[in-house]
Amino acid sequence: MNSWFAKNLFRVLCAFICICIVAILLITVSWLPAFGDPDSPTNNEVSAKYLEDGVEDTGAVNIVAGMILDYRAFDTFGETCVLFVAVCAIVALMQDDRKPHAMDKPSYASERPRQDAILRTTSLVQIPMIMIFGFYVILNGHLSPGGGFSGGAILGSALILHANVYGVEHASRFLSFKVYRRTVSVCLIFYALAKGYSIYTGANHIRSVIPLGTPGKLLSAGLIMPLNIAVGLVVACTVYIIYILFSKGDEE
Repeated sequence: MNSWFAKNLFRVLCAFICICIVAILLITVSWLPAFGDPDSPTNNEVSAKYLEDGVEDTGAVNIVAGMILDYRAFDTFGETCVLFVAVCAIVALMQDDRKPHAMDKPSYASERPRQDAILRTTSLVQIPMIMIFGFYVILNGHLSPGGGFSGGAILGSALILHANVYGVEHASRFLSFKVYRRTVSVCLIFYALAKGYSIYTGANHIRSVIPLGTPGKLLSAGLIMPLNIAVGLVVACTVYIIYILFSKGDEE
């Protein structure tokens, strides 16, 4: 009787919470300006602020980078956390209860290295070039189109190519699932602390204590380049780990 009551109470509470969330969202939507309203802040004040004061406020020549990593940095932080949560969900779904540590030492269909001489030779040239280009895109994200997401995807493709050519076991020597957890955790914690710090010292209309440098220079834009590096590492590792998880074979 008690278990039946507890189960139904749980369902009622879940339904009540869902109804409250839906009501809050509907009320919020009802307060939004009409679509295409010329007086909407999104059509005048916000975009004008980004374009007119972006370089002065953020130090980033790339206005998009200044927007997503300064004005709206917490949106980007949430998107980055989604990648980590996605990997955690995949691991939870693919975890074999009979083998608690299966994800730390998995068996993969692509575990054995390929013996194709042409593929192995060309990869020696391609992988370093892809990684150099990926780091270039990340480090110059505040100066030109690019940044952490696009550069991280490029680095992730280099890691996937390395795993395909030399095998997952060889690639796991420097990027195992344990290393992934630690790397992503450190990057996300750094991001949260960095932007939490900026809330108190560098919010809009409050001068940040972190120098913005000279716009157009590599070492400029304050925290934007370190944040791009953190986002790039998260994206690169996540792209690689998701590929590895889904390439798991049936071999035991």
